[in-house]
Amino acid sequence: MQNKTSKQNTRQTAQQAITVLTQAVENAKAQNIITLNVAHLTSITDYMLICSGTSSRHMRHIAETTLAAAEDAGLTVISREGMNSQDWMIVDVGDVIVHVMSEQARGFYQLEGLWDMTEAGS
Repeated sequence: MQNKTSKQNTRQTAQQAITVLTQAVENAKAQNIITLNVAHLTSITDYMLICSGTSSRHMRHIAETTLAAAEDAGLTVISREGMNSQDWMIVDVGDVIVHVMSEQARGFYQLEGLWDMTEAGS
């Protein structure tokens, strides 16, 4: 069981990660950037950062910029998926999972609605 100090440190680390990664996707000119706090919904991560790119090349640039920023900040990249995908790329740093999506895939999967359950059922 985590003590209070340990939980605060984890929360601080997650906040630092979300700050670094949000700045990275903004620098890469990602569109429609949304951050969801999902800590109360799942144990796999604290935040989902969802953004869109205008083309597969732009999406790859966003994902690569995010990876570089994470590594520069000393964050551990747990996984990267779909780096050659036309629709969806993922960068997982544990506390934050970054989803870089095409507008078409984003509209189809509607992750914001899936994970933003603060209004529904509350």
